[in-house]
Amino acid sequence: MDYLRILWDDPDDPNGNVQHILEHGLSIEDVEEVLENPASEGTSTSTGRPCAWGYTLEGLYIIVVYDQIDEDTLRVRTAYEVPKPR
Repeated sequence: MDYLRILWDDPDDPNGNVQHILEHGLSIEDVEEVLENPASEGTSTSTGRPCAWGYTLEGLYIIVVYDQIDEDTLRVRTAYEVPKPR
């Protein structure tokens, strides 16, 4: 993916994107790994937002849903483990 910046909320914000991904057992590094090396990209069927699927360094297959702020900037909305593609 082509971007220069990912916007992350304050890790202490209980409603922020960092806390949200932590609730799903993921780290910032997991999410950034998938955004840097996605297996595929598309649109979330539930939200209509852009998303990327891929593997973390530990081998989890996850989806990352984000907002495209501008051509260089993303803001992660959520990320969570999904079934591996067949």
